[in-house]
Amino acid sequence: MKSAGEIGEALSRKVQHDGAAAPAVESGLGRPDCPYCHGLGYVRRDVPVGHPDFGKLFPCSCREEALRQQRLAALREMSHLQNLERFTFETFQPEGQGLSPDRRRNLRLAYEAAREFARHPEGWLVLRGGYGCGKTHLAAAIANECVARGYPVLFLTAPDLLDHLRAAFAPNAAQSYDERFEEVRSAPLLILDDLGVEHATPWAMEKLFQLLNYRYMTRLPTVITTNREVEDLDPRLRSRLGDTELVKLITILAPDYRQGGVEAEHSDLNTLPLYAEMTFETFEIVGGLSREEKRRLQQAMETALTYADDPHALNESGWLLIRGDYGTGKTHLAAAIANERVRQGQPALFVVVPDLLDHLRAAFAPHSTQSYDQRFDEVRHAPFLVLDDLGTESATPWAQEKLYQLFNYRYVAKLPTVVTTSRRLDELDAKLSIRFRDPRRCTIVALELRPYVEVERTATRSSSSRRRNRRGTTPF
Repeated sequence: MKSAGEIGEALSRKVQHDGAAAPAVESGLGRPDCPYCHGLGYVRRDVPVGHPDFGKLFPCSCREEALRQQRLAALREMSHLQNLERFTFETFQPEGQGLSPDRRRNLRLAYEAAREFARHPEGWLVLRGGYGCGKTHLAAAIANECVARGYPVLFLTAPDLLDHLRAAFAPNAAQSYDERFEEVRSAPLLILDDLGVEHATPWAMEKLFQLLNYRYMTRLPTVITTNREVEDLDPRLRSRLGDTELVKLITILAPDYRQGGVEAEHSDLNTLPLYAEMTFETFEIVGGLSREEKRRLQQAMETALTYADDPHALNESGWLLIRGDYGTGKTHLAAAIANERVRQGQPALFVVVPDLLDHLRAAFAPHSTQSYDQRFDEVRHAPFLVLDDLGTESATPWAQEKLYQLFNYRYVAKLPTVVTTSRRLDELDAKLSIRFRDPRRCTIVALELRPYVEVERTATRSSSSRRRNRRGTTPF
């Protein structure tokens, strides 16, 4: 039996010999009535000798639709999209479940961005967020909508992508490694789910960089989801994702919907319910304070009230540092702010710093119900966070690193945060102190007064002395 090349050569020679139309090839891949390939399915380009395409066979235009459908089917099979058919824009809840207004707006923004990308797949869309926040649902919805319109899509998780590439090295592989890699990197639309969960071997990092760098340079439409911070990714990828002209990065703040969309007030980390009685109404300016101390305390309370009404009214980041000795009322003010935010409909997470670090350490235990990443993200992305008693924790290098990562993220993301401490600023970690000192990002309330216990004790002694003097007794 002759090869396709031999048949093509024979037909070409016949056409060139007598100028007559070549007979149709009944067993060919093309349409029998095609005026170009006459059913063969392949044509040769009319190029001079020495041209790179001289003598080569190319698929005929009559096969374009069939080949497109084959590519679409191959991409669909590799993507396993049949397992993701339920993930559509219609089944996504853009308002979430029981979310705060800020988080509802954030989730709606991600939903609208994904829908717009599905309508016009251009540039890169990066969806970042914690476990179960909906980023994979939105990515799959993009894939399903594009496939429904006949747009070729390749949907893979990062670990599956690497497994596909490794499998191409097997002796019985249907495709060579080069063919498979080219198929992935040149896909008209690539959706790469869960970037950052793969085993980060040097080979894996190199392949991912080669793949994404090619798509970056050729501006091929790409969707990426990740639960990692961009700063934690390979520096080479980080620089690409930082290109705002090509990349649209959205961080989804919604909690894990698989846990019923549990907000901060229901977290086992949150101790705010224990401080339910600490409100602005129950905050007292005791009588034993000096006039100056009363003035300072009154000013602190007014600042806290302004902040509680709008955390960004005092500075652009919504940070408030309350500093003072033990017993001066800083925890009461911080709890009053958090309780007021909850009353206004915003979830608030209140946690003592040493307790927070204990929770993070416990997440490494084999029986832990939450992974470390889930636990840390719960705090890092809290829409409103109160960290009580900073500076009382054991200042190990690990603790300092975790606190810096937490504070730095919220500082850059401008997430409202209240911190209380009995330490002076120069006694805190310098990396944290410099952020607290930035007046554009943080407002400092200094409770420079005697502890309430000492004030009450002094007031009690003074009252007792007056009573003894009225009875005509001596104070000893």
